[in-house]
Amino acid sequence: MVAVSGQIRYTIPEEMRKGLLVGDVAKDLGLDVRRLVSGRARLVIDDENPYVALNQNKGHLVVNERIDREKLCAKKSLCSFALEIVLEDPLELFSITIEVQDINDHAPAFPKKEINLEISESTLAGAVFLLESATDPDVGINSLQSYYLKENQHFILKQHAGADGRKYAEMVLYSGLDREKQSEHALILSAADGGEPQKSGTVKIHVSVLDANDNAPVFTQMIYKTSVLENVLPGAFILRVSAVDADQGFNANVTYSFTHLEEGSPCPFDINPHTGEIKLVDKLDYEVSPSYELNMRARDPWGLSGASKLMIEVVDVNDNSPVMTLASYAGKISEDSPPGTVVGLISVQDKDSGRNGQVRLTLHENVPFKIKSSLRNYYTLITEQILDRERDNKYNITLTATDEGSPPLSSRKVLVLDVSDINDNAPTFSQSAYSTIIMENNTPGVSLLQIHATDPDQGQNARISYLITDGEINGHPVSSYFSINSDSGVIQSLRSLDYEQIKELDFVVKAQDGGSPPLSSNVTVKVLIQDQNDNPPQRIQSDKNLLDQPDSPLEDQGQHYGYVGKKHFENES
Repeated sequence: MVAVSGQIRYTIPEEMRKGLLVGDVAKDLGLDVRRLVSGRARLVIDDENPYVALNQNKGHLVVNERIDREKLCAKKSLCSFALEIVLEDPLELFSITIEVQDINDHAPAFPKKEINLEISESTLAGAVFLLESATDPDVGINSLQSYYLKENQHFILKQHAGADGRKYAEMVLYSGLDREKQSEHALILSAADGGEPQKSGTVKIHVSVLDANDNAPVFTQMIYKTSVLENVLPGAFILRVSAVDADQGFNANVTYSFTHLEEGSPCPFDINPHTGEIKLVDKLDYEVSPSYELNMRARDPWGLSGASKLMIEVVDVNDNSPVMTLASYAGKISEDSPPGTVVGLISVQDKDSGRNGQVRLTLHENVPFKIKSSLRNYYTLITEQILDRERDNKYNITLTATDEGSPPLSSRKVLVLDVSDINDNAPTFSQSAYSTIIMENNTPGVSLLQIHATDPDQGQNARISYLITDGEINGHPVSSYFSINSDSGVIQSLRSLDYEQIKELDFVVKAQDGGSPPLSSNVTVKVLIQDQNDNPPQRIQSDKNLLDQPDSPLEDQGQHYGYVGKKHFENES
């Protein structure tokens, strides 16, 4: 099992120098620094950029790369990234979240150096002119907060905030214009943030006064809303917008455009300036931008304009397969590992959202392992039953990660796991007992027979040695009669044997493997002595009563002694 021992959160400002301390993870997690070293602590970071690094010797998390909050999180108000610390022996996982706070390192900036407006002299007081917005990549109080228009006698400024919180300004005509008195006006518009110290940017507004066009175009809707699948191909029609101008003839001609587009943020949509038809011109990716809010302008030939918003929701489709990453995997396991032993830690990620991003990890083969869910898209591969190297010395484990999209997408990874041997099998003799025959009066050193045992274990655990166990034959140790080659199992006789003294010898041989501790088996060896005609007849004294009998054949021969074979004599007596 993977021990998930804690979660911590650090808050740091952006732009910290490399090497500066983020946090004392050893102290905050309650770990001894020596545990970080012995456990080979390492960071698992989802992002490609290793913004932080772990100093094992001190237990400190330090800045590894300068963090630009705007690059990392764009306009997100809460910017953070997550990582994990993995320890081994035993396997432990700690979750860390690092929040990056914004600093006021950008000033508001306008997309152009000058804003040019053409306003008819017939324009009534109260007419509104939408101005180009400034952008500030900072967030919160450090972002753009307000606009200021340098004091003048004709225009005042109104400020607004969009649904997304972005500020924009409108210039309102306060008193009527007279082209014959003054045909041009020069104004200064400033944008300021709320940081400390405050930063600002300015743009010049050049107003040209035109004659006789007193109606501005008006969109048929204040807000246009639509949705589009993220896999729609470029060139697809999205919708058509329309604006009307109460003027007639040339003064009623309307052209359409998008406004307030942020510099460096390409718009995947295009609007036809004459028809108001909006088409997709670039690929969409829900995982990058789930929605778009675009400002539109309808402008007549004399510069009068109306404004509207286009809100496009990008609908996620299941276009990303799950990705599996091995956070920890040794590739081998001992056959005596108990059920529940952790084999590996697998991270599974899917960039899609909702059900399209929900993933199940499964095993395909009938293998003695199972998958268990861990922390935040992590899974542990553990043993489910006792392993036996002699039955299966290797497993090819196929993992399949499948999301819940329709249709579902999946990915596979094959893990090769070697099972290492333990000494769990004793040697086994090829026969339950061994026997042999040897002629008496043999030459010492002659080979009698060879015994053989096998061991299904591996390496040193399967290396077999043979030895004769302690015992006695006629009061003498067995080892004085026989010897055995410890490697080959060949048994030799150490002395000449005599059938007339002993006819059969039994002793026990042990086969022992090289494991620790060693295992062994015993077998009985029976040696039968075969008789040779190696004894001549012996002369013995005749029985006196027998010799005294007149009919005795020996007496008839005039002899007092007879001869009889030794073996016959012994049998008769």
